Amino acid sequence: MSKASIPARPDDGTTGLDQMVCYDDFHRAAKARLDPMSYDYYRSGALREWTLAENELAWSRWVFRRRSLVDVADIDMSTTVLGHRLSFPVLVAPTAFHRLADPDGEVATARAAAAVGTTMVASTLATVRMEDLAATGVQRWFQLYVFADRGLTRELVDRAVAAGYTALMPTVDTPTVGIRYADQRNRFVLPPGLEMANVMHSLDPALAKSGSALRAFSAKFDQSLTWRDIEWLAGLSELPIMPKGVTHPDDARAALGVGAAGVIVSNHGGRQLDGGPGTAEVLPGVVDAVGDAGVVLVDGGIRSGTDVVKARALGAAAVLVGRPVLWALAAGGQAGVERMLTLLRDEVADTLRQLGVPRLDDMRSGTVVRAATR
Repeated sequence: MSKASIPARPDDGTTGLDQMVCYDDFHRAAKARLDPMSYDYYRSGALREWTLAENELAWSRWVFRRRSLVDVADIDMSTTVLGHRLSFPVLVAPTAFHRLADPDGEVATARAAAAVGTTMVASTLATVRMEDLAATGVQRWFQLYVFADRGLTRELVDRAVAAGYTALMPTVDTPTVGIRYADQRNRFVLPPGLEMANVMHSLDPALAKSGSALRAFSAKFDQSLTWRDIEWLAGLSELPIMPKGVTHPDDARAALGVGAAGVIVSNHGGRQLDGGPGTAEVLPGVVDAVGDAGVVLVDGGIRSGTDVVKARALGAAAVLVGRPVLWALAAGGQAGVERMLTLLRDEVADTLRQLGVPRLDDMRSGTVVRAATR
């Protein structure tokens, strides 16, 4: 692809990274570098963006109850998700179009995830083919949209299996792409030289080369999708199924009923339905519904190690982070993502130490409570 459409860094991309120590630093650096259309695509939420803001605020409504005089000389924050050991309970969430942020795109993100010992969930809407990500050696899952064209859906599953992906994450909260005012104002299109690498062959050649490619692609989503279709999807391979976009306990039970290994509590980063609660509000109800029958992960508004530990204390096995990765990628490419994930890992360790919890897997009930009940 041509790299002329991607903002060039004036140096090797690492200058200033040592001064970035938190989410806000990476966000500011990314905003300064990205063109307004790309920045708004990553940042924006649906309609008036109430849920986008609520995702972050909801974590602040849970507060810690620490224990003192606990031996925390050694901290173990590793955990196991779907049989794979993670160095800390954070996965890279599936997000689209990484080459808007960096010439190496999803390849840079994958290498960073591998370097810190975690899993990357590759997006159907990646700007790098899923097979090329496999070549990085990262532990990987594949996020999947289910299409009205079941042949296309089956093809993507077969490719994921062949490329060594170890789980499928069907998105279940997107019957159609949500209305985002920023993208409408900007008339968002992929710049020249960028493409939806996994699915371009499924589009009409004329559309594939036009600014309408994303709209044409999203029209292929199956708006009649039900849990029976997820059961069909689960039968296509031996890979565990983790539906992403579950916020209601009844949907969590339905997912387990059709063979899912668990669910991802998510509202698509506030980009689909505006007016819904933050994921921290609905996580406990979903965890109770799933019980010991499956694994629960969560994303949405997670910006620091304290948010990660709160999610774990509320019953999530791990979290996924999306926008923090995109800002870090724009700020410093692979090195930026490695630094952001490393800082997040350090914050998780520090939070556990301050709480008096030496082993993540020994987290006690009651570690967090609603702020109003302090």
